[in-house]
Amino acid sequence: MRFINPKTDFAFKRIFGGPESKNILLSFLNAMIYNAEPIIEDLEIIDPYQAAQIMGLKDTYLDVKARLNDGSLVIIEMQVLNVEAFGRRILYNASKAYSTQLYSGENYGILKKVIALTITDFIMFPETEKIITHFVFKELTDNLIYKENDIDLIYIELPKFKGNIDTLKTLTDKWIYFLKDAPNLETIPENMATIEAIKQAFQIANRTNLTREELEDLQKRELFIHDQQAMKIQAEKEGMEKGMEKGMEKGMEKGREETRKEIALNLLKNNMNIQEIATITGLSIEEIESLNS
Repeated sequence: MRFINPKTDFAFKRIFGGPESKNILLSFLNAMIYNAEPIIEDLEIIDPYQAAQIMGLKDTYLDVKARLNDGSLVIIEMQVLNVEAFGRRILYNASKAYSTQLYSGENYGILKKVIALTITDFIMFPETEKIITHFVFKELTDNLIYKENDIDLIYIELPKFKGNIDTLKTLTDKWIYFLKDAPNLETIPENMATIEAIKQAFQIANRTNLTREELEDLQKRELFIHDQQAMKIQAEKEGMEKGMEKGMEKGMEKGREETRKEIALNLLKNNMNIQEIATITGLSIEEIESLNS
């Protein structure tokens, strides 16, 4: 068997947001949000499209959106490329999902919690080694949690996960491994096949279940991602090279300046006229005079 890459938007939506994906998503969310505790007992997968209620505001499209049994909304995005202002986009989408629950005249008391779960294939928070980070509203100095803490931002950074098939222990580890390494597998690993939801996810991800048109679409998306990543790497490389060149130029210029100062100081010791020293070294009269201080 060969499996499609869950990190592409097409595959992610098919695996976690399809009509047969309810149990898969339930297991995945419990693993990612509640450390594999069965807190979420039921959910409904709903249309991920978020329409703007005010003319001029952006419509937004999510990868997966679900309503939990307690009424909370979970919005999920899988992001491979680190695009500009991505963190703000997540905050915007979460705020929008929260605010568009109400229509004119409705009471704020009916608002339900929004959880924005974001999976990234790049590092967002290099200052921590944690794979999963969970952000909530807190008081700045006392860490007092805001009473109506209705928007949670949860990030899963796949590059930080270093586990392999032999070290997977928790349900959380196994789901992250699925996201990261499913395309590199040819069979469902034994220690993952025992979990029905993950087994079902592998079955949906099996390439043989896709039509020729779907496979072609998937390949185009993967090629686009590879091209964008290659362009980013090339841009970073060129930036580093330019930075190194600039640094070398700065260093050489600093060295030349120090040499000019040494020459000027020797000429001063030999009682040469300051104006002549300035002509020889290229230093200003003020710079030369400061050498004597």
